[in-house]
Amino acid sequence: MARMTAHRTALTAALVTPFLLPLWAASPAQAHGAPTDPVSRAYACSPDGGANAKSAACKAAVAANGAPFTFWDNVRVSDVNGRDRQTIPDGKLCSGGLPDFKGLDLARSDWPSTSLAPGATLKMTYAAPIPHQGTFKFFLTKPGYDPTKQLTWSELPAQPFASVKDPALTGGAYHLTAKLPADRAGRHVLFTIWQTSSTPDTYYSCSDVVFGAARGSGTAATTPASGSTPSPTAGKDRIQASPTQTAAEATSVPSQPDSTPVASTETADSGPSAPLLAGGAAAVLVLTGGAALALRLRRR
Repeated sequence: MARMTAHRTALTAALVTPFLLPLWAASPAQAHGAPTDPVSRAYACSPDGGANAKSAACKAAVAANGAPFTFWDNVRVSDVNGRDRQTIPDGKLCSGGLPDFKGLDLARSDWPSTSLAPGATLKMTYAAPIPHQGTFKFFLTKPGYDPTKQLTWSELPAQPFASVKDPALTGGAYHLTAKLPADRAGRHVLFTIWQTSSTPDTYYSCSDVVFGAARGSGTAATTPASGSTPSPTAGKDRIQASPTQTAAEATSVPSQPDSTPVASTETADSGPSAPLLAGGAAAVLVLTGGAALALRLRRR
C-alpha cells in the first residue's frame, strides 16, 4: 500500500508540474534598478558604493536605517499608476515611503554628490539587470532648495524637466540623456521616477548634485563629495531624450559593452511583483525529480 501511495504521489507531481510551469513563466519578472551616475543615495551608501559608503552621510543613513542598503536597486512601490504625489508621503520621497530605506530620507548637506553644470547635458547611467518597458521622469529641486530640510513634493516642480520612454538596455544599464535646467546653482536633488509599464512597479531615487559654473562643453562631470564614484558612462552609447524637455520616445544605437554595476535580481522583501524565477527553477526540479521517481517506482 505504501509503495502504491508513493507511486501515485510521484506520478501526480510529474503530471501536474508541466501545467504549473506556464503560470510561473507567464508572470512578469520584477524590475530592478537605480542610478549609479549621478550616484544615487541608495547606491552610494550600499556595500557596492566604495569610498562613498564610508562618508559621514552614508554612515548616518545606515545607522538610521538599522540595516545596510544591500538591495540598493529595490526602492520600488507597486500599483502607484502615476499617483506618485498621492502615494509617497512628504519627507519620504527618497525612500519611496518604504521602512527598509528610511535612512535615505535624512536631511543633510553632505550626501555623496555629483558635479553638474546648469544648462548642460545630463548623462545618467541607470543600472538594471533585465529590460523593461516604462518611462523615466527627471525632476530637480526648485531654486532656493535647502538640503538641511526634508525633501517634500512642494520642493519639486509639477512637471519633470525631461522624460524618456522605453529606452534600450545596453551593457546592464539604461543610458539616459536630457537637457538640464539652466537656472540652478549650488546643491540640489535630482529625483528620478521610473514607472514601469511591463510590471506594476514604480521606482524612486535621489541623486545629490552640485551645480557650479556653466561648462563650455555642455557635459556633466562626476565629482563625489567623499571618495570616488564609478563613472562607466564615458564613451558609451546614450538614450537621447527630447531637447524640448517634454516626454519623448528615446532611441539608441548599441555600441560596445558597458562595465556598469548590474543591479541585483533578488530582494530582502519580495512584494506581489517579486521575481518568480526561483519558483520556475524549483518547478523544473520538481518535474525532473517527479518523473524520475515515477519511472523508478514503475520498474519495481
